[in-house]
Amino acid sequence: MTANAVFIHQPEAARYKFNEDHPFHPQRLKLAMDLLEESNALSEEQLLTAPHADEAMLSLVHRQDYINAIKQLSEPSPSSEWTSQAHRYGLQTEDTPFFVGMHDAAASIVGGSLLAADLVMTGQAKHAYHMAGGLHHAFPDHASGFCIYNDAAIAITRIRQQFGARVLYIDTDVHHGDGVQWTFYDDPNICTYSIHETGKFLFPGTGFVHERGTEHGFGSSFNVPVEPYTEDDSWLESFRSSLEKVTAAFKPDVIISQHGCDAHAFDPLSHTHCSMRIYQEMPAIIHRLAHEYTEGRWVAIGGGGYDIWRVVPRAWALVWLEMTDHPIAHKLRNKDENESLPDKWLARWQAQSPEELPKQWLDDTSSWTAIPRRTEIEAKNRHTTTVAVQDI
Repeated sequence: MTANAVFIHQPEAARYKFNEDHPFHPQRLKLAMDLLEESNALSEEQLLTAPHADEAMLSLVHRQDYINAIKQLSEPSPSSEWTSQAHRYGLQTEDTPFFVGMHDAAASIVGGSLLAADLVMTGQAKHAYHMAGGLHHAFPDHASGFCIYNDAAIAITRIRQQFGARVLYIDTDVHHGDGVQWTFYDDPNICTYSIHETGKFLFPGTGFVHERGTEHGFGSSFNVPVEPYTEDDSWLESFRSSLEKVTAAFKPDVIISQHGCDAHAFDPLSHTHCSMRIYQEMPAIIHRLAHEYTEGRWVAIGGGGYDIWRVVPRAWALVWLEMTDHPIAHKLRNKDENESLPDKWLARWQAQSPEELPKQWLDDTSSWTAIPRRTEIEAKNRHTTTVAVQDI
């Protein structure tokens, strides 16, 4: 029997922790899972775990010398021979410092995304969600932007080799999905789509509309860089109109979507001004496109998001609610914006949160300060979106 949706949970992902003060904190996962459980949206029957990805799987994307460096720098006391080379592999920066156990933790995350892909491609599940995944900045030969192994790129490569499927990768993180894009920049059977804050002002400084692919892959890379202070209506207009056009033209066999949730106004690492509304509507759009074009084959993974108390739990939980057609998702789709979060969840976590936790799934934006130059920003985004897909 085919399951409608499965949830991949990797306990080892809790060890993917650079340090206590680092913004990429595994507490995000615990908060989101607890929210789903208190919402009666996640059962033991839906939960699966996966083995760590072995070196053969990691080598589908990453160079062997890089894997060796990760393993050596994961030791409690790495030798000076390896610590002196850490900078070569992107592992001696404030963003992505090496830490004890990072190889096992990162390989566990890759294993979760590989299992999600295999379950969907073999027909054992229509949809699969691996919330700990989405490490989209890692490159074949170096770490970057909090990302060590690129689980998305490895899962995509596995799908291509094992099943020969055409893959549409959708990246909704506020930071450009650079590692995935450049890995497949010359492959016409993998279409990468990323909507993000423009690289003119935000890491990683890429993801412009002229990045369209190279050689046989030209025309299979799409970027929609939006302006700082973009709000819900403009973000969703750009996302919906461009993604529908890309999906119809590419005709994928499977969709892999990355759900970084750092375009929210509360996020400390970006400048966009969106609310929880985009995190309710984007999964719904992707869900619909999966059933229209891929017979429902849809793998969703996590990503960034650095307001770990007010934003990430709701945003990541909303992906699963949509994926499973949960009653809460139906209510929110019908614009019932007063749907409350579970009292037990609020009571459990409020004492630890440095901010007042939201009481509803979606934000009440009526009291938010209006953004100046809204019309100008919307016009720029509309023009950028038109240019991004004009050659389809």
